[in-house]
Amino acid sequence: MTQKMGRELGLVAALIIMIAIFGLMNPIYLSPDNLLDIVDQSTINGLLALGITFVIITGGIDLSIGSIMAIVIVSVGLLLTKYGMSPVLSIVLGLVIGALIGAMNGLLVTKIKLQPFIATLATMSAFRGVAYIITKGWPVLGVPVSFRAMMDGDIMGFFPIAILILIAFALIGHILLKNMRFGTFVYAIGGNEEATKLSGVNVDFNKTLTYAICGIGAALAGMVMLARLGTGEPTAGQGYELNAIAAAAIGGTSLAGGKGSMVGTLLGVLLLSALKTGLVVVGVDAFWQYIATGAIIAVAAYFEIIQGKFGSIKSKFFNKKAKMLTP
Repeated sequence: MTQKMGRELGLVAALIIMIAIFGLMNPIYLSPDNLLDIVDQSTINGLLALGITFVIITGGIDLSIGSIMAIVIVSVGLLLTKYGMSPVLSIVLGLVIGALIGAMNGLLVTKIKLQPFIATLATMSAFRGVAYIITKGWPVLGVPVSFRAMMDGDIMGFFPIAILILIAFALIGHILLKNMRFGTFVYAIGGNEEATKLSGVNVDFNKTLTYAICGIGAALAGMVMLARLGTGEPTAGQGYELNAIAAAAIGGTSLAGGKGSMVGTLLGVLLLSALKTGLVVVGVDAFWQYIATGAIIAVAAYFEIIQGKFGSIKSKFFNKKAKMLTP
C-alpha cells in the first residue's frame, strides 16, 4: 500500500468515525437529508480546494481565490440581469473570466518572478477592488431563476446539481493529474523545479496553467454561490481561501509542493463540512468551530510529519537489508 493510499484510507476512517460519533450524539445527524446536506454544503469550498490543489502541488499558493469569486459573481450577475445574456453563455464567460484572472496570477509568479504568496496577496486586494468598482459597491439583484436552477437546482427534486458540478470538476482534475503529461509536469515542478526545467519542461507555461485551473475552480464556486443566494455581492468569498487551503492540506496536499490528489482534497473538504455540520447539530457554539477546524489542520500537519519520518525509516531499513543481501 502506498503512503498516499494510506493517507486517504486514514481520512475515510476519520470521516466514518466522526459521522458515527455525531450520529450517536444526535440521530438526526445520520438522516439521509442531513448527510446529503453535508455534501451539498461542501461544494463551494470543494471547488475552491480542488482548484488550489493544482497550485499547491507546484509549490505555489493562491490567496486571491475569494476575490476571483467576487469578480465572477458580480460579472456574471450583471451579464444576466443588466445585459440579459443567456445562462449558458454567462456560465461560459464566467469560466473564461476565472481562467484569465487565474492566469494573470500565474504570469506574475512566472514572468515577473514574484513569490506566489506576495503576488496573490497583492491581487487578493486588487481583485476585490475590481469587484467593488464593477458594482459601485452595490449588490446585483434579481438573478434569473433559469440560471439558479442550472447551477444550484435539484435533479428529480432532491439531488443537488452543485454536487454533480463538484464531482465533474474533481474527475477532470484527477484525469489531468494522473493520466496526462501535464499532471506529471505539475508533480515534477513541485518536487524539483530546477531539475524539471533542465529536463526540457516548459515550467512557466505549466505553472501558469495551474493558476488558470485554480481560477476556473473559483469561478465555478462563485457561480454556485450566485445561484444559491440569488444576489451578487462584491463582498462574497472573503476568507474562503483559508478554508480551501485547509481542506487541501488536510487531504494530504503538501504545502512544500510535490504531493497531493483530487481524492485526498475531496475527503478533506468532506471532513471539514461534516465537522462543522456536526457541531451545529449537537448545539456547540459557533465560535468553537474555528478552534475545532484549527485543531484538525494541526493534527493533519503533524500526521504528515509522522508519515514522512516513517517513510524515511522504512526506506533506510530496506536499503540496509538490500546491501546485506548483495553478494
